Amino acid sequence: MNDHQDVQDHLRKLVANNDVVLFMKGSPVMPQCGFSAAVVQVLSHLGIKFKGIDVLQDPDLRQGIKD
Repeated sequence: MNDHQDVQDHLRKLVANNDVVLFMKGSPVMPQCGFSAAVVQVLSHLGIKFKGIDVLQDPDLRQGIKD
């Protein structure tokens, strides 16, 4: 993904199609930072289903979130 508008459209669809989206470093099974691990732990403890998106896999997506 590299077009700014495509990234923004993709982000909107992810948020619209999921009750909870966690943009994180790593995956829910293998978080790559302490904050991501803590949020996964809290959501899992509360029984909240969520979609984890690894922002380290796509620099355009990571920048799109910041934009």
